[in-house]
Amino acid sequence: MAHPEHLSDENADRLHRLCERDADLDRLTLHVRKFAAMMTGRHGDRLDGWITGAEQDTLAPLASFARNLRRDLDAVRNGLSLPYSSGAVEGNINRLKMLKRQMFGRAGLDLLRKRVLLAR
Repeated sequence: MAHPEHLSDENADRLHRLCERDADLDRLTLHVRKFAAMMTGRHGDRLDGWITGAEQDTLAPLASFARNLRRDLDAVRNGLSLPYSSGAVEGNINRLKMLKRQMFGRAGLDLLRKRVLLAR
């Protein structure tokens, strides 16, 4: 899962030996690295080419993933291109959902409101 430059020499050598033995794993590694470069570099303009390449490969799970990306192509492309992110509020959203689940069917909106405001 690490960037290839951040792998230890031992792990990089191990990955290289595995890819030499298994052509499918070698191709999968190439696809994953290209996708990771799109994500980290915000290169949503490369998405169509990546999806086409993944769909044409014989790796069925990868092709399925690519087809599912195509289902909401504009949203995926924007997510890979634009600098906006909901990451800053994701923790609060998760906390609110947890409180809501804990309170479901037990109390009314007034108590839920107090727990949300006072829970920290």
